[in-house]
Amino acid sequence: MKRLLVVVLFDQIDLLDVTGPAEVFSLLQREMSRPTGYEVVLAAETLEPVTTSAGVRVVPDVTFAELSRKAIDTLIVPGAVTTRENGKVIARCDPAVVEEVRRLAARTRRVASVCVGAHILAAAGLLDGKRATTHWSTARQLAAEHPEVTVDADPIFIRDGSVWTGAGLSACLDLALALVADDFGPKLASRVARQLVMFLRRPGGQSQFSVSLEPASATRRVDELRQYIAAHLADPLTVSDLAAHAHVTDRQITRVFKAELGMTPAAYVEHARVEAARHRLETTDETLSRIAGVCGFGTVSTLNRSFRRTLNTTPNEYRERFRIG
Repeated sequence: MKRLLVVVLFDQIDLLDVTGPAEVFSLLQREMSRPTGYEVVLAAETLEPVTTSAGVRVVPDVTFAELSRKAIDTLIVPGAVTTRENGKVIARCDPAVVEEVRRLAARTRRVASVCVGAHILAAAGLLDGKRATTHWSTARQLAAEHPEVTVDADPIFIRDGSVWTGAGLSACLDLALALVADDFGPKLASRVARQLVMFLRRPGGQSQFSVSLEPASATRRVDELRQYIAAHLADPLTVSDLAAHAHVTDRQITRVFKAELGMTPAAYVEHARVEAARHRLETTDETLSRIAGVCGFGTVSTLNRSFRRTLNTTPNEYRERFRIG
């Protein structure tokens, strides 16, 4: 069975988003005694080389126009970003690319975005009413610009019907393995994963890699409260405590946190404590009991529950994976 897999190319695209899935599909052939049927082609507006964000040039196989009458099995849409002077990463969406993706998707069995390629799918209307993921650094942007999409920044990939979305960068391998498993079963996908020296399903989600308390656009009062919380993690920090510190009512403090930080005061305090614990797990040999006390969890069991709830892992597993030095 022939399967045409098309990878969309455009300027400043992330190189791994292009080469990662192609490598997975190539390795699949090593594990099969018969042809996979996969034909991977790189498509762009013209046949001129496309310069990736890594500076490596990639040569397209076909133009978008040449695909106008072909049935596509899988359309893979990578992404590109712009980094502003303040370090903030913004996903890019070229209207011409969005229109080509919309047109090609109409003749495609399934569509998959890699990393911030989800923004292109959303702009093309392909994620309306669906649950989707993207790189954690642009998840807020995706949710703000496309409220019709249910954005979940934690999963490594999400399938919603015939549309698949993948998380950040190396997650393109996880997504490609999932596509292989969908086509040929988990056993073959597992064998390809072993060739790549990776998990078929990696433990935990994308939140383990993200900066959960990235700087937010907030009023001076909320910024002061965030600084106060960071300096008093071992204190109770109840809603009433925070309201008293800000000289407002409990109801007002809850309304302010939800409006400016997108979460309740209790949720923010938990995230702040988890972030502090993550730093200590990465950089020190302190016991879990010590970390639980200093970061305001009180007990190791509470620390464990918070890590399970917010990062889908345990403190010990996190330390093993991210310990520095």
